[in-house]
Amino acid sequence: ASPGGTVQGEDGKRFKTRSGETVRLVDLLDEAVRRQEEGLAERIEANTAGITRDMLHETACALGYGAVKYFDLRRNPTTNYIFSYDRMLDLKGNTAIYLLYAHARLESIMRKAKERHGVDVDDLVKPGSAARIVIGHPSERNLAVNLQMFADTIETTLEDLYPYHICDFLYSAATAASEFVTQCKVLGSPEMESRLLLCRATTVVMRQCFELLGIKAVYRI
Repeated sequence: ASPGGTVQGEDGKRFKTRSGETVRLVDLLDEAVRRQEEGLAERIEANTAGITRDMLHETACALGYGAVKYFDLRRNPTTNYIFSYDRMLDLKGNTAIYLLYAHARLESIMRKAKERHGVDVDDLVKPGSAARIVIGHPSERNLAVNLQMFADTIETTLEDLYPYHICDFLYSAATAASEFVTQCKVLGSPEMESRLLLCRATTVVMRQCFELLGIKAVYRI
């Protein structure tokens, strides 16, 4: 438990094993990785994964370890919280799994831009490039505004040293990014270069947050 707060099971009591022993962190990590390996293996079998079987364990470790860290760091350390694997590994909630999938989705879009359209984001960000981010759609503006809050978030975190500020910012940015790529066509659109740059800016900021939280970024899932 964090100072002043207690980790509780879904029954509201102190989180313990069935035999009444305190749950070890290594066991939480191992179980999170095991569950991710199962899910990834199913996706590989169904040919819906962006990774091969030889990348399965490494990817599952990044997801599982990241999920446990984020689940703890995103909460105010002075309050109690209920531990739940289902909540911690939720693909749609405020979890590291959601964030890492959002990051991988943006990376996938940028790879496809190079493979299918011959547009390399690395060239767009080189000195002398004429490419610029042009904000037009409301979801583009919303994402850009979210990214602008990064510096303020770091300032706030430095004041009280609570990492949940970074978690809140990261979740908000990832949600805005997911809305952006859902509502705005990136690949093959007239705004492709601008929108690819917005994707790149988002992943750069997300990776900085992951690094500060001790979470390994995943590029393919």
